[in-house]
Amino acid sequence: MADLQTAERQAQQLLDRFSITKAPVPVEDLAKSLGVEVRYQSLEPNVSGVLVRRGNKVVIGVNSNHHSNRQRFTIAHELGHYLLHPDSPTVFVDGALVHFRGEDLTGPSDLRELEANAFAGALLLPEATLRLDLRGQYIDAFDEVAVRGLSNRYQVSQQALTIRLMRLGLAGGMR
Repeated sequence: MADLQTAERQAQQLLDRFSITKAPVPVEDLAKSLGVEVRYQSLEPNVSGVLVRRGNKVVIGVNSNHHSNRQRFTIAHELGHYLLHPDSPTVFVDGALVHFRGEDLTGPSDLRELEANAFAGALLLPEATLRLDLRGQYIDAFDEVAVRGLSNRYQVSQQALTIRLMRLGLAGGMR
């Protein structure tokens, strides 16, 4: 069973460690602070990113063709793998541990992917910051203007925002 609470807790611990309390979270700077190199390159359309570990060197490859919000989520997702799954690669390539993230490469039944997604959501959309921004109100998930405005503030997709709000019980208007 996926341990989503631990994933979210570890994301919050990372935010606390670097005293990050405002949106948007500087996810690429976080990666660099952890000693993880981020490289942008053209990848297949269905591949969002990869995490490669070779010895002490860790690199996140991000699809340069994707929207910047998707790239930010990919970096956060791969950081989730880096911190949560240090010894469980998706694939071995030339002796390196490699995690691939893409639409067709891993299914939703892969618990590591669910955990990395929960980590990414909690990292990019911290609960305390969201609650402060919403001032105790719920956001109507069908209010496109409100959802777009908040997703722009956090530099995440509307889908990622809506999923996070629903997980936290902060999305109203669900029919």
